[in-house]
Amino acid sequence: MKKLYTNYITSFQGLSREVWWLALITLINRAGTMVIPFLSLYLTESLNISISNVGWVMTCYGLGSVVGSWLGGKLTDLFGYYKVMFLSIVTTGMLFFWLQTLDTFQSFCWGIFIIMIVADTFRPAMFVALNAYSKPENRTRSLTLIRLAINLGFFVAPPVGGLIIVAIGYTGLFWVDGITCILAGLLLLKVLNPKRVTELDVIKVENPESVYKDKAFWIFFVAMFIFGFVFLQYFSTMPIYYRRVYEMTEFEIGLLLGFSGLVIFLLEMPLIQWLTATKKSNIYYVFIGLILTALSFVVLNITSWIGILVIGILLMTVGEMIAFPFSNAFAAQRAKKGNQGEYMALYSISFSFAHIFGHNSGMQMVDKFGFETTWNAMTILAFIGVVILYILMRVLKKEKKLTNKL
Repeated sequence: MKKLYTNYITSFQGLSREVWWLALITLINRAGTMVIPFLSLYLTESLNISISNVGWVMTCYGLGSVVGSWLGGKLTDLFGYYKVMFLSIVTTGMLFFWLQTLDTFQSFCWGIFIIMIVADTFRPAMFVALNAYSKPENRTRSLTLIRLAINLGFFVAPPVGGLIIVAIGYTGLFWVDGITCILAGLLLLKVLNPKRVTELDVIKVENPESVYKDKAFWIFFVAMFIFGFVFLQYFSTMPIYYRRVYEMTEFEIGLLLGFSGLVIFLLEMPLIQWLTATKKSNIYYVFIGLILTALSFVVLNITSWIGILVIGILLMTVGEMIAFPFSNAFAAQRAKKGNQGEYMALYSISFSFAHIFGHNSGMQMVDKFGFETTWNAMTILAFIGVVILYILMRVLKKEKKLTNKL
């Protein structure tokens, strides 16, 4: 037990001070986004918006994320990651104050679209900052630490948000979200000011290659969209499956989803440290992660034993733990040949597109064809993504041979 504890602590060593500050800022920011888990309830119960129209609100959410990610990449390349992160996080806080004043379907669609544009300019800038503050050999572990902060933030947000709703209503939720965003921005201003910190790995490319001409990266983009599309079912259709097929209570569903967060918190950093030491390629690990995610849907149709749900979510969680850090590491490494903001924006956009189409498509399939057919379809789609990643590995191998010849 002592050895396991020592190995766990060791897996966090060697990361820069700036990465730890960035993780804390991310934790404060994500813990503050309490509106998001309760958004559908707020729209249906407080604003009396129909469930079908809530779907369109979520589409606007995804569209805003796409625009924000693209814009964030452009602004990061023009003005630098620090200014973009600060303005994004503080302005998002102010917009949360404004969002609570919107009380119609049309106005809320525009409101959530605008707030997501501003909020998601933060993501490409944060990825570039992470690259700048990390030594190359620590980059994947640094990203894993940020993911731990995000998961911990999402773990804290729902119960605290629920308490705020019970105590003072949904209005309090918007105020707390806005204030925590602004506090995170002020902390960023204090501890990550470029005049006071050291950038460890910043590369300025004289003649950057455009990401839009990078064939390998576009293959990667399609694979990440597929991964995101399949993965997001665990946040939309899967809870309904637990409820309707296995008649689980909200508390039991929360425990099962919380189990995923606990596994990530305890095991992701040591797992990534161990995998990084094996010296396989980043895409190889994304390949393995997507296979495990596909298998998490396969097992659901094998048996009706309730324990299979734990096996399914465990397979998905391990797949997620492997695929996300190494896919980000690949994107960051690839970005060194061009404009880093542009590359990291396109990486973020692949998941934003998955948000636009994944939730709604999964819901429609379940409604028309049932859960078993939907899980089979997700399995097939995931394995199409696996094939695309295999093609990408072949393309990268040819690139490497050509580069070695030159």
